[in-house]
Amino acid sequence: MRVLLIGANGYLGRYVADRLLADPAVQLTALGRGDDADVRFDLATGSPGALTRFLDAVHPGVVVNCAGATRGGARELTRHNTVAVATICESLRRSSCGARLVHLGCGSEYGPSQPGSSTAEDAVPRPGGPYGVSKLAATELVLGSGLDAVVLRIFSPVGPGTPAGSPLGRLAEAMRRAMQSGDSELKLGGLGVQRDFVDVRDVARAVHAASLSAAQGVVNIGTGRAVRLREAASVLARVAGFGGALHEIDSPPARLVIPGPSPEHPVGSPPATYPYPDGCGTWQQADVRTARDRLGWRPRIGLEESLADIWMEAACRI
Repeated sequence: MRVLLIGANGYLGRYVADRLLADPAVQLTALGRGDDADVRFDLATGSPGALTRFLDAVHPGVVVNCAGATRGGARELTRHNTVAVATICESLRRSSCGARLVHLGCGSEYGPSQPGSSTAEDAVPRPGGPYGVSKLAATELVLGSGLDAVVLRIFSPVGPGTPAGSPLGRLAEAMRRAMQSGDSELKLGGLGVQRDFVDVRDVARAVHAASLSAAQGVVNIGTGRAVRLREAASVLARVAGFGGALHEIDSPPARLVIPGPSPEHPVGSPPATYPYPDGCGTWQQADVRTARDRLGWRPRIGLEESLADIWMEAACRI
């Protein structure tokens, strides 16, 4: 099976590439903007015609799109998350390859949900910020393209490679600083937010399964269990061997506060406040029955293992 992987060097794409390469039946080609891609192509600026000619030459059976941006202004997010997907869909429609498209969406497309509820694929999307809007627009392009396509809505991915600027990455970095300086307590805020954290390696397994399946439409990829950031911080402290106290400070419920020091926030300055980046408010939990029934997929890696891997990388950071 020839697979064209777009965005192989991203956080999720690296693990998807590893998973696909482990399948001896897969012949993988990576397309991206970096020098280490098999083929260099910028989806945000490249023409559908150029991509169509490449598709006709390589003739993949499956195209997997892991590319996109999680941060930036509305125009940048739209360019990398929406325009890029329009290019992919248009190129596949023009191409003679007839490839199946596996596109990675995200739970942010749903927006805030009722605490205690599980969000199923038939929920009406109400994204709470430009990132979710740009990803939802991409999903609508895929679903309306007429292609053999499936959209995997990934909830909150965690595990090795978690970006240092993400909420859990910032928690690990704050804990590393506290242990390095010998602090006996760590003050954190905004830990009431609850998210459905799914390991990136389980996400890669879901992409592999979707590539081989006939499933179409939207499929949620999560664990089906929301975890409070306060609980994640406690687990992280345990795996890190942090013997100090965790004190939660008052902050708006959907914001994560990590204290300094840093060049921007030296000792003695107020804690730095970061909005939780997904625009989903205080609660999000996936209904994952469709992934089980149509992909034969279930998550295998628990949050403690994911956090242990995040800590291992943070602890090695100089």
